[in-house]
Amino acid sequence: MLIADDSALVRKQLSEIIAELGFQIDTARNGAEAVTMATREQYDVITMDINMPVMDGITAVKKIMEARPTPILMISSLTTESAGITMEALDAGAVDYIAKPGTMNVGRSENREDILSKVKSLSRIPPRRLKSVVRRPVQRERPVSVRENVRAKNLDCSDVTKVLLIGASTGGPGLIEQICTSLPIGFPYAVCVVQHMPQQFTAAFATRLDKVSKLPVIESKDHMELSNGSIFLARGGVHMHFAKKVTGKVVIREEKNKNHQFFQPSVDEMFESALKVFSGDQITAVLLTGIGDDGAQGMVSIKKAGGFTIGESEETATVYGMPKEAYDRGGVSQQLPFPKIIRSLQTLR
Repeated sequence: MLIADDSALVRKQLSEIIAELGFQIDTARNGAEAVTMATREQYDVITMDINMPVMDGITAVKKIMEARPTPILMISSLTTESAGITMEALDAGAVDYIAKPGTMNVGRSENREDILSKVKSLSRIPPRRLKSVVRRPVQRERPVSVRENVRAKNLDCSDVTKVLLIGASTGGPGLIEQICTSLPIGFPYAVCVVQHMPQQFTAAFATRLDKVSKLPVIESKDHMELSNGSIFLARGGVHMHFAKKVTGKVVIREEKNKNHQFFQPSVDEMFESALKVFSGDQITAVLLTGIGDDGAQGMVSIKKAGGFTIGESEETATVYGMPKEAYDRGGVSQQLPFPKIIRSLQTLR
């Protein structure tokens, strides 16, 4: 296990937490040291700070993933600026991120649990899956004029009668981006996505997705109406729920109470709420890579109600946790590797 950070305090904090897992821990003070050490020895996991002297974290990630693919967990401050930079790190091959200990109380049980859970899960990722992450193409940004022209033709004001719900966690941002860029103009569903992220990150992620997608991608807001051919990314820090107005329009309702969920937004909260305003046969639900079991029970409920559910298979899932739980509980109608999931979604009618 390698911890790369220019702060001695952060290196100490993380070392003390991660030592509980029994890893032998090495430390690096900058990206250059991290690259030297990571190319000399195969580590189970690397935690990587973003802003470091000599060599920054993103450059270090690129060099390590080219030379010796290793599960990398970025250390990021919870700011809008850091969110955009962290997305670049995920493009470069990093698998996930955690909040920088200097910005939080590491003694809080939920923070320790998050760090330990992610390090433990990343340490189990097979190298072949990391290589597929590295090869993931970065989508080209569409000019604003092109996006506006395409979306004007795609405008659909009819009531939403079919919804595509997508949930993901660790390893998910790149997959969500690929789905958003692959859905065709005139897609006949409203698309709602829960990706486990804090609030500052979902805003940056929605902006990023909107620049490369054929369909508009919007960070959700309370009372926002769903529309066909649009993608709604659940805002961090609240659950995405749904309600039906007397006019028949379906709107997003933000739920601030955590409802005993570890993640907020939670995939299960979105899935279960959708069943209160849509019949099962109006719902297609997809559960992608992620740690834990969020979304698994919701998949079971949707399938029992007559909905169609797709779980990512172990073959491609970076972390085969959430989709495995859904499959084991009988909540998956069809289990597919990610490329086949994209093809399946493109043909939805």
